[in-house]
Amino acid sequence: MMLSVLLAVTACKKEKEEEHPIVEETIVEEPIEMIEFGFNLNDYVVLNDTVRSGDSFGKILLENNVDYPTIANISTTVKDTFDVRRINVGKPFTLLKSKDTSETAQVFIYQHNRVDYTVVDFRDSIVQAYKESKPITIVKKEASGEIVSSLSEAIESQNLSYTMVNDLSDIYAWTIDFFRLQKGDKFKVIYNQRYLNDSINVGIENIEAAYFEHNGKPFYAFEFKTDSIKGIIDYFDEEAKNLRRAFLKAPVQFSRISSRYNLRRKIRLYGRVKPHRGTDFAAPVGTEIMATANGTVVKASYTRGNGNYVKIKHNSTYSTQYLHMKKRKVRVGDHVKQGDVIGWVGMTGYTSGPHVCYRFWKNGKQVDPFRQKLPDADPIDEELKEKFLDYIIPIKQQLDSIPFQEIAPPEDNPEPLITSIN
Repeated sequence: MMLSVLLAVTACKKEKEEEHPIVEETIVEEPIEMIEFGFNLNDYVVLNDTVRSGDSFGKILLENNVDYPTIANISTTVKDTFDVRRINVGKPFTLLKSKDTSETAQVFIYQHNRVDYTVVDFRDSIVQAYKESKPITIVKKEASGEIVSSLSEAIESQNLSYTMVNDLSDIYAWTIDFFRLQKGDKFKVIYNQRYLNDSINVGIENIEAAYFEHNGKPFYAFEFKTDSIKGIIDYFDEEAKNLRRAFLKAPVQFSRISSRYNLRRKIRLYGRVKPHRGTDFAAPVGTEIMATANGTVVKASYTRGNGNYVKIKHNSTYSTQYLHMKKRKVRVGDHVKQGDVIGWVGMTGYTSGPHVCYRFWKNGKQVDPFRQKLPDADPIDEELKEKFLDYIIPIKQQLDSIPFQEIAPPEDNPEPLITSIN
């Protein structure tokens, strides 16, 4: 009896299992999107590499299954946006390749630096090239310091970017002689720091305000946009006076004067007294040489004495000349703006070391630029002056409240006095 009941229950259970079979579900997870340079990397075979010696755009594509006619077409099509001949050794690039067995390159991404890159997209018949930048986070910060031996040492000892040295020397180019800083000079800055992925420092965006105490005298500098349409930005002091002049003091950033204008100088190369009608700025070979003012290039040539040189006419009164360049960047007829790079420091012509000889003409006569009363830059418009003075009130208060860091040997003071401003 019991056996019959057990068999009946088992048979009933088996019938129910057949009516409702157990189904094992397989969960397929979608791959996480990996977006970079505007592409989903999951859709491609990705090759990250670096340009090596002997590489060229054509060679790289050819090695990744792109044929010669296609390479020629790409190069011609994108030349106005991206010169494929100017890829530099050491620069990283990314290739996005098809996922089929051929793994043919379809997109070439060249990284100019950690932020800016160019995309050459040839997936379709229409080839296109465009420039992009990775998203950047801007963080406002403060810093201060005191000169012990040099501005660069004071800044580097705090792990600040060397760019700040150049920026400060440019802001105060005509207000403070950075070749004659003294021990005890002090500075404060409010600046914006750029970060990639919220963590990688990629340089200074701009300096919003600065304070420099030189020989016990205070010098304020406030960034202010004077033309919102053209985007013209300049620096003014607390009384709205423009800190710049029509001319920069030096054609190279933060160099040193190795020889001044001297009509009675004895030149070792000649072994006799020979007037030196220029100012020599010593700098390493390859240092950028800048136009000291707006103007038009009237000469860009080579002579045995001058080497590679450039001459710029700024107006009917002033002209400047830059000698001994390694290489010129401009041509006759080019219009240049103050600060534009016109060449690089070299040792061409009659010279005993790398420098740029800077010559200055006023009314057709060579003169010492440091003894001239040169014109100021354009003053701020009266209608903007009141707006500027109101604008700087809280910024000046913030500057004044930044304490100066006490100087100690680098090993005893590794942390910079820097704070983020929320």
